[in-house]
Amino acid sequence: MISRRSIVLGLGLTGAAGASTATYAAEVEAFGLVVTRYRLQPPGWSAAQRLAIAVISDLHVGGPNMGRARVRRVVDAANALAPDLTLLLGDYVADHKFVTERVPNGVWAAELARLTAPYGVWAILGNHDWRQDVAGIRGALGSVHIPVLENDAVRLGPLGGRFWLAGIGDQLAYRLDRRRFRGADDLPATLRRVHGDDPLILMVHEPDIFPRVPDRVALTVAGHTHGGQIRLPVVWPSFVPSKFGARYAYGHVVEDGRHIIVSGGLGTSVFPARLGVPPEIVLIELGGDQTSARTERDPSG
Repeated sequence: MISRRSIVLGLGLTGAAGASTATYAAEVEAFGLVVTRYRLQPPGWSAAQRLAIAVISDLHVGGPNMGRARVRRVVDAANALAPDLTLLLGDYVADHKFVTERVPNGVWAAELARLTAPYGVWAILGNHDWRQDVAGIRGALGSVHIPVLENDAVRLGPLGGRFWLAGIGDQLAYRLDRRRFRGADDLPATLRRVHGDDPLILMVHEPDIFPRVPDRVALTVAGHTHGGQIRLPVVWPSFVPSKFGARYAYGHVVEDGRHIIVSGGLGTSVFPARLGVPPEIVLIELGGDQTSARTERDPSG
């Protein structure tokens, strides 16, 4: 398998065209922001049960492209969508070797504390959080009263419109060697915390668990892949960080009647550039009788 690092760094090795592409990827697209909207009614979810979910994934806070001001812009854009529920899908701090500015945990957490939604702001942790400073990141979220769901579930919503929200621990939490990891996830234990017939939304960082997610889950939401981050023709599926390649790289995927939406995320990993997958906030609108998707540029910049 071609490594992500070798492909991304190869952007600058193809002469003038490659240099201009690399400049655009690092200095233009990595600083963009779009809102990608999905409207769907998955099995087990009533058409009358309307719910708008904002998803913020893979911030990777740190310079050059995700300083405090940019986190503030993301928060403002998410709040402007007026979601009922906001989900944070992990990987809060940048750890690639090109970081030009470190943003303290308390600083980015204070920005996330400004997120508002009637049914709350809920978080899970990602693999980079475990690699960096899992206790510090968990503590930063706790200090601003953003709950972290790790193999846990809560029931939310009004009478007649209740639903469950669950989150699992990261699937790559513990590095065993260069290629092997042990997860902190426990999907069976998480599902045992859910009772009754109210529909269930599941937060996961890596989408690779999706083949094991049962029909009981109405919708799974994931991040981690960055949509490939650098979408060079032909070769990009080879460096999507998933054992399934492009199968769960990005977007709304339906398998055997089960639904997953994978966010392209906001920040960068390995190299501070994006190409063909602009930074995005995802807005998922559940209920109604239509299925659609569209992407909108953030009007603020």
